[in-house]
Amino acid sequence: MAATASTSGKKKGSTASEGGFSEQERAAIKKRAAELRTEARRGSTADKAAADEADVLAKIAEMPESDRVMAERVHAIVTTVAPDLDPKLYYGQPGYGRKGKVLCFFRSGQMDKERYSTFGFSVQANLDAAAGLWPTSYALIAPTERAWDELGELVKQAAS
Repeated sequence: MAATASTSGKKKGSTASEGGFSEQERAAIKKRAAELRTEARRGSTADKAAADEADVLAKIAEMPESDRVMAERVHAIVTTVAPDLDPKLYYGQPGYGRKGKVLCFFRSGQMDKERYSTFGFSVQANLDAAAGLWPTSYALIAPTERAWDELGELVKQAAS
């Protein structure tokens, strides 16, 4: 049987389940592109750092209350235990890194329309375990003080 010109009959604007990006994913990509354009326009390193932190704090302030409270706590932990990490937006959410590479980040579950918020680490994080297996993100629903302490220790290790 001869092949036809039509590949799969997919319509324009397909959803992620059909093989394309979802509307939410496209929005995140656009946010990241805007972040990169903003970074390129900023002046000195000190100006960039101050503006990046202001962007992160503004994004946290926009979050629904329960995620905002968690994001504020994450921000306080990261900036305390790893003060050398620079806050900056990462796909429209708070991220923390060095030399332009994001090392860890917070994702608002409510803003992402997900069941829970997450705190994650990129491949830049120094979390390699001897067993060859370690988590790269954590669900945050209602962390206990012990969980916040553990998160702080993970950030400290990741930034070492």
